[in-house]
Amino acid sequence: MTRIRAAIKGIHCYVPPYVLTNEELTHMVDTSDEWITTRTGIKTRHILKGKGKGTSDMGVEAVNGLLKKTNTHPDEIDLLICATVTPDMQFPATANIIADKAGIKNAFHFDINAACSGQIYALTTAAMYIESGLVKKVIVVGADKMSSIIDYTDRTTCVIFGDAAGAMLLEPTSEDVGIMDSIHQSDGAGRIHLHQKAGGSVKPASHETVDAREHYVYQEGQPVFKYAVSKMADVSVEIMKKHNISPEELNWLVPHQANMRIIEATARRMGIKREQVMINIDRYGNTTSATIALCLWEWEDQLKKGDKLILSAFGGGFTWGAIYLKWAYDGKKQTD
Repeated sequence: MTRIRAAIKGIHCYVPPYVLTNEELTHMVDTSDEWITTRTGIKTRHILKGKGKGTSDMGVEAVNGLLKKTNTHPDEIDLLICATVTPDMQFPATANIIADKAGIKNAFHFDINAACSGQIYALTTAAMYIESGLVKKVIVVGADKMSSIIDYTDRTTCVIFGDAAGAMLLEPTSEDVGIMDSIHQSDGAGRIHLHQKAGGSVKPASHETVDAREHYVYQEGQPVFKYAVSKMADVSVEIMKKHNISPEELNWLVPHQANMRIIEATARRMGIKREQVMINIDRYGNTTSATIALCLWEWEDQLKKGDKLILSAFGGGFTWGAIYLKWAYDGKKQTD
């Protein structure tokens, strides 16, 4: 019996027009371009501006662009999954809101929160639905308005994050392409190093939590960095070994864009060259659930059918994982 796999058949992203530069940040917090660049590799990041604008507004831009690009009608979509840590509101799910705004009426939809690993967790989830035969067309959205939970008086976090959304269309295929395998892991003990203190059921919003600035990202940089370097590299190497992929055979590593040093350390452990790594952290910063989609979108016209890719991410939770996939179409044809 022919095995059915889930293949990415299209990708589209949206980044807000406003660009926050390192120079502008030096007027907001005690930092410098040299300090930011040396520690993170980031030069600019995009920020969503406008009253009442949220994650769904970026998500629907990405989805609408994807539907148009792939000549897909909204009624054809069976499932929409949104990976995000910055939902429009506590409920309903941001996926519900995106689907409504995009006119997707025949699908069910839900959110996934796995921090920076959200998009690869969502891709694996979507693949399982497709492989089961329950659905035919799935849109996976990775979107975050990180500026909504960033303290711009904290130089350790405000220099890192940006806003963006990416959407991917997945469909079944019987060809030797698509999502071949995935490995996902988590360690809840890591939550003490990276989290948002207030706003949940343990510590609901109050005057006290707002005054204490507890609705922003809290991060202990060193333990997060140490764990990320180790685990993101471990799982990437593991999936290469599992499928006998030599460094020379791998066309692309698509890493979560958290920190340039983490990306470089992962590539070294995998034994691959910088030319095999998609890197755009310098222009977008860490867009959390959207980073991997942004890379694939920017490199789409270089991707060829059958190319071997590893998508790898690490995020709060702690969560981490890797996906091995074979690209399903010649990207240049779709972007022409």
